[in-house]
Amino acid sequence: MAVPACEGSGKPSGRELAAVGLSPTGVVHWNLSAGDLIELAVARGEGILSAHGALVTETGDRTGRSPNDKFIVDEEESSQHINWGKVNVSTSSEVYENLKHKVIAYLSGQDTLFVQDLYCGADPKHRLPIRVISQTAWHSTFARNMFIRPSEDELNSHDYDFVVLHAPHFEADPQVDGVNSKVFVIVNYAEKTVLIGGTRYAGEIKKSIFSVMNYNLPQKAMLPMHCSANTTGENTAIFFGLSGTGKTTLSADPLRQLIGDDEHGWGPNGIFNFEGGCYAKLVNLSEEDEPEIFSTTRRYGSVLENIVIDEAGVPDFFDTALTENTRGSYPIEFIANRTEDSMGGHPQNVIFLTCDAFGVLPPISRLTPAQAAYHFISGYTAKVAGTEIGVKEPQATFSACFGEPFMPMHPGVYADLLSDKMEQHDSTCWLINTGWSGGPYGVGKRMRIPWTRAMLNAALDGSLNSAEFIVDQRFGFAVPTSCPGVPDEVLIPRNTWADGAAYDTKADELTLMFKANFERYSAGVSEAVNAASPQPAR
Repeated sequence: MAVPACEGSGKPSGRELAAVGLSPTGVVHWNLSAGDLIELAVARGEGILSAHGALVTETGDRTGRSPNDKFIVDEEESSQHINWGKVNVSTSSEVYENLKHKVIAYLSGQDTLFVQDLYCGADPKHRLPIRVISQTAWHSTFARNMFIRPSEDELNSHDYDFVVLHAPHFEADPQVDGVNSKVFVIVNYAEKTVLIGGTRYAGEIKKSIFSVMNYNLPQKAMLPMHCSANTTGENTAIFFGLSGTGKTTLSADPLRQLIGDDEHGWGPNGIFNFEGGCYAKLVNLSEEDEPEIFSTTRRYGSVLENIVIDEAGVPDFFDTALTENTRGSYPIEFIANRTEDSMGGHPQNVIFLTCDAFGVLPPISRLTPAQAAYHFISGYTAKVAGTEIGVKEPQATFSACFGEPFMPMHPGVYADLLSDKMEQHDSTCWLINTGWSGGPYGVGKRMRIPWTRAMLNAALDGSLNSAEFIVDQRFGFAVPTSCPGVPDEVLIPRNTWADGAAYDTKADELTLMFKANFERYSAGVSEAVNAASPQPAR
């Protein structure tokens, strides 16, 4: 017979822990505030307070996601919907059950457990009730920051639909447990359970639930998106882009309110944020360049992950001794210029951001619906020298739907939904290149931010639609020949190169990269989308 759990603090809600097999022998804390959790985290030696009151933590040898340790249980209910492959890797029910029993036994034996009942999704009609059970106070703080916190009335009626069993200090034995390392992140859609073990990197908690949303919403004709979003109240825009493309910078606009900076759904009522907080990259953060984010690092309630601090407790955001993937987690309420309900109307404009290090793509282009689907599936940007070990020349990078690691279904499913939503709500799609002009990286120059901002503003307010457009012969985009605040010659990339023949060669090379990447998706999309593929000019 299990020993009854010692009385903890906080307010229990919904089902007892026994519903997932837990028989805790220690203290259980329910739905504590961030302040209470931080006090416990410091008392338990899980972190320290900075000079400004933020909780500073470290994640050990895993300072980012562990994509090679992520699995989906291959079971009858969900199997037919999963795009199995290198990204969505299957594991058996036997492997899952074995590790689940071990995790449950491990968590049940802890001296303390922390439970948070939360929501993923700001739209009350389409949110996912979740429960996060962890052995650490700081990870519970992270979960509370990142997801949507119920009101007291909502907590009284909260009944989770998905549970995360989070055991960061439990390590698997790959030889025995059938996984690749000590780390495992396993999603079971039939049991509505996520197992996380062997990694203290907090981002695994939120990304696993986002993957669940990315599986659930398409089956309800709603589009999940890895994007940022902002609005004027009358005019809403969404921004897709991989790391380094300017997604956070360009969606932060003093004249527009932030809806969210990472994950959203597009439902029958418009755009809604998945999150109740932000998980910002802090490397090289400065107060001058990003004042709002900087201010969050000096507030009690924020969690600073893998940040180096000096003897006085002051963070040094330029010190990457622990990792370049330094992070800050804070509730969205810490950002002043935001929507109160984390929702917005149907977007008039859909923005794809790319950092083209080859200097080939126009700085702004208007896309047809078929082109939008093609480039959404492609998810193109480029790495430049110095971003990764061994990268000496620009390298094309493709991530389907601008978030392939978190998309369990075929990219065509999400692309079709995007096309349908854009057609239904008469949205315009723009591709903005924040990369190089006048030549590739090392020869040309990075597109000036004021020019990019001017082009973006002209697209968002509709004034760019009145410009004259020409069709790019390789990519088929409609390219404006003029835009207020931008030199005309910048808009046509070939005109910015000293050697037009060199431009032609590099542009043809990039079209072939697009075509090679898209081959794996071609069977799952329409003829019109396949026909939107770029073509070399010679």
